[in-house]
Amino acid sequence: MKTRVIIVRHGQSTYNQQKRIQGHCDESELTPGGEAQALQVGQALVGIPFDAVWASPLKRARKTAEVITAELQKSTPALVAPSFSDNLKEISLPLWEGMPFVDAETQYPETFKQWRTDPANFVMAVPQPDGSTVEFYPIRELYQQAARFWQELLAAHQGQTILIVAHSAINRALVSTAIGLGPERFNSLNQANCNISVLNFAGGWGSPVQVEAMNLTSHMGAPLPDMRRGHRGPRMLLVRHGETEWNRQGRFQGQIDVPLNDNGRAQGEKAAAFLKPVTVDAAYTSFMARPKETAEIILQHHPDLTLHSVNELREISHGEWEGLYEAEIETNYPGMLEQWQGAPETVQMPGGENLEQVWLRSIAAWKQIVAAHSSGDTVQTVLVVAHDAVNKALLCHVLGLGPESFWRFKQGNGAVSVIDYPNGIDSAPVLVTANITIHLSGSVLDKTAAGAL
Repeated sequence: MKTRVIIVRHGQSTYNQQKRIQGHCDESELTPGGEAQALQVGQALVGIPFDAVWASPLKRARKTAEVITAELQKSTPALVAPSFSDNLKEISLPLWEGMPFVDAETQYPETFKQWRTDPANFVMAVPQPDGSTVEFYPIRELYQQAARFWQELLAAHQGQTILIVAHSAINRALVSTAIGLGPERFNSLNQANCNISVLNFAGGWGSPVQVEAMNLTSHMGAPLPDMRRGHRGPRMLLVRHGETEWNRQGRFQGQIDVPLNDNGRAQGEKAAAFLKPVTVDAAYTSFMARPKETAEIILQHHPDLTLHSVNELREISHGEWEGLYEAEIETNYPGMLEQWQGAPETVQMPGGENLEQVWLRSIAAWKQIVAAHSSGDTVQTVLVVAHDAVNKALLCHVLGLGPESFWRFKQGNGAVSVIDYPNGIDSAPVLVTANITIHLSGSVLDKTAAGAL
């Protein structure tokens, strides 16, 4: 049985409000707005059968966990009070804790820049009582802390559903270490106050992990997280097409041009309503019928835009597997399906493509689109509607992951993901949020048809 872990960041704190650096400092408390956010999270999670709640002992996370747990206990009385772990504490920043961000940047310009641009080598010279200094690497230590927590949690809660309430930096480290990212990618993930992320572990520590969703914020009113301060490059909205009849049946589609079914069109309408408040400046799609129709439905609310079709965003060619069910593939190609599910980067589809080919063509197209919208004085928001395999390749690319990480990300029919380029095509992209499906079912969990892939 898989272990499902739902990760939440604490609500708005007094230091968040004052734009102060928090770290291990425990002077910061939830604001009334932060308590309201925590209540909204609790309401969004009602109905999920949690077995335990773990939280950071720092006041802002502790209070958030207590508010959420109290709300969950209304429908799940057996859920016990939160447990606390020092391994969920926020990053330690001993020279800066309590300082306004602007003061830290002014007093420690080189170190502050390193924190933002080279987190793996971000180092503080911490004074010692004898007058000497010791080099301390906050991000490296944080990632070790996250790994320790995962080992303890997964050993104790195998096959259960667990809620974690912690902080921005440690949550990024938790997601990163789970999917195989190192400290150099620390700034590639976003964690907003009271966001919800969902991870599925196939087994214990070191087993395959799937990101079902990351940094969901729409339960608090705004559909998408805010852009970071100083953002100048494009925001990319990556959407998977709505459901087809073959998705529902679990048949491999690939490049067979299966259209949306009625549910898929309804999912397109829900995605359109979800994105209606978002200003969209340009739109691209795979030329295939299912993403093209999904994009056209979304653009009903953006009628002045031209929809551009891009051949390189077409779905993976499954070759001789197309039109088949898994049982038929196992009969005709014994062992290959298991290989595809366990080591997808090693599979050459009979008469079709391999993942390296999908990676090369889809990422080349993506880079061209990003580059086309990276110039100019205004930030542009660009819609891209494509397919399960293509979207997974693009999400992996954003985080520097290769085809061996293909199964790391879930992509539901009609799901929305957001990637920001803070300074355009030449800047490191940030995965802002992944696989939003709450607009489709009202649940933070992805309840769409998985299809066959």
